[in-house]
Amino acid sequence: MKSVQLSSGVVEYEDSGRGGPVLVLVGGLLMDATLWRDVVARLAPTCRCVVPVLPLGGHRRPMHADADLSLHGIAELLAEFIERLDLRDVTLVANDWGGPQITAVRHPERIAALVLLPEEAFDNIPPGLPGAVAGLAGRVPGGIFPVAQVLRVPVLRRLPFTFGWMARRPIPADVVTSWIAGIRTERGVRRDVAKYVRTSDYTGLEAAAGELAHFDRPTLVLWASQDRVMPPVHGQRLSDIIPDAQHVEVDDSYTLMPLDRPDAVANEIAAFVARVRRRSNANDGD
Repeated sequence: MKSVQLSSGVVEYEDSGRGGPVLVLVGGLLMDATLWRDVVARLAPTCRCVVPVLPLGGHRRPMHADADLSLHGIAELLAEFIERLDLRDVTLVANDWGGPQITAVRHPERIAALVLLPEEAFDNIPPGLPGAVAGLAGRVPGGIFPVAQVLRVPVLRRLPFTFGWMARRPIPADVVTSWIAGIRTERGVRRDVAKYVRTSDYTGLEAAAGELAHFDRPTLVLWASQDRVMPPVHGQRLSDIIPDAQHVEVDDSYTLMPLDRPDAVANEIAAFVARVRRRSNANDGD
């Protein structure tokens, strides 16, 4: 993976390096770039796909001890990442973690479009049963390390309070192994996760939802119709709030649509990006 030095520490990322529209794809708690691997494989021939591993537990290099790793702090770090790599006309794609909503409304200058997959929104943070358990683990001293041990056991990964309600199908073992490598081996990574849980202002997404009413970039709200953690009604609410939003529901999937339905996710994103480019070219010609 590549890496970049930011104000909070080193952030690793994958970059397909191809030309075409720039996509920045962001995952959630205890996830790394492997969340998007099947989607990127489909999109990379025509798009530049950049996947940062933000300090949400899937990272392997601890951040600075004094780094702001709250919800708002990491949302700002995402904006800094985009600026430091000098990415422009970005389509920002988010799944599970709601922080990119804050990034989009606070730093729209480099964002051309927004794609929201099932994720935290409004007051659903931490989200559902898995979020409640993760929040408890982050607040209990030493509580993050046992999470890694639980997730090493395939049958335990399918329980509702781990990933059983997050993915409709079993998550591949190599993906989970990659996700938990940091919290298994680095005390500093476990400290980072605990800091995120303990310092985040969980009213931030309610405020972001209000600001999204003034967000003027094209937006695709791509939600799982059978989601058990991120309510489908939240997808509809987001699309109703955002002025230039399209709402699409995908079946046979839970929250982690890039794993459950990479085909549908890639197809919908590709079609959306093509529409945005056509509209932009038409406006430039006027």
